[in-house]
Amino acid sequence: MLIIRVAGGLGNQMQQYAMYRKLKSLGKDVKLDLSWFNEENQKGLLAPRKCELKFFEGIDFEECSDKERAFFTNRGFVTKVLNKVVPSTKKIFEETKMYHPEIYSFKDKYLEGYFLCNKYYDDILPFLANEIVFPKHSDPDMQKRNEELMEKMDGWHTASIHLRRGDYVTQPENEALYGGIATDAYYDAAIRYVLDKDNQTHFYIFSNDPEYAREHYSDTSRYTIVTGNDGDNSLLDMELMSHCRCNICANSTFSFWGARLNKRSDKEMIRTFKMRNNQEVNAREMTDYWKDWILIDEKGNRIF
Repeated sequence: MLIIRVAGGLGNQMQQYAMYRKLKSLGKDVKLDLSWFNEENQKGLLAPRKCELKFFEGIDFEECSDKERAFFTNRGFVTKVLNKVVPSTKKIFEETKMYHPEIYSFKDKYLEGYFLCNKYYDDILPFLANEIVFPKHSDPDMQKRNEELMEKMDGWHTASIHLRRGDYVTQPENEALYGGIATDAYYDAAIRYVLDKDNQTHFYIFSNDPEYAREHYSDTSRYTIVTGNDGDNSLLDMELMSHCRCNICANSTFSFWGARLNKRSDKEMIRTFKMRNNQEVNAREMTDYWKDWILIDEKGNRIF
């Protein structure tokens, strides 16, 4: 049996679910461990999380039991020594790089990781896009507004822009890890790429700092700042993103999924060259791991 620990925000949860679906498609016996979301485990976290996977309709998974989890995670002194001396005996796998193809051959492992790399499951993304059904907004008026927006976004001349700020600029640890990547130069280059192909494009901007967005993108004939999907409704921004022809992502798994769930045959997906500042990246690997994506670095250079 394989067990995947689900942890983190919605984008990470969806990646772990995508890995679950990929392994299931290979005939593996695999389950999800949702215990990270237990109240006791959330105490003391800077950003407590809910298991938002459960908000979607259509998602189906099998959850492991406490006993099944304990088989992998309860390790005594002797077991720990054995694991250190003979690494192949370890039952817990910890992700240490962008892509681990050996995962596909595992039989009895507890998997800990975020599985960001698109190559893990790019072949089943069309299946996931059809399987995952977004819930309705809790406010009927906002649901109607969202539906009207999606109808507009389904047109040719549309693009989404995700500006993630919040904890990326207010928390020193996160700023050091994620800051200086989705720069003004990155967004300027991404917008220029889109406009060079279609100068009639209207951009829909999603941000956890709408005042910043209004200040920097004030031309209402070109930009619309989308607000109103807050709290448990925030995942609906992802649904809106998925209806635009082009998706300009932040270094954020949330907007990556807005692009991944985009069903349009004419879509173009743009992302930052790297995700984190502690990440070693090179063009050869990234263009392989993220096929069909347009990669732009923090200086505004397109990576080939």
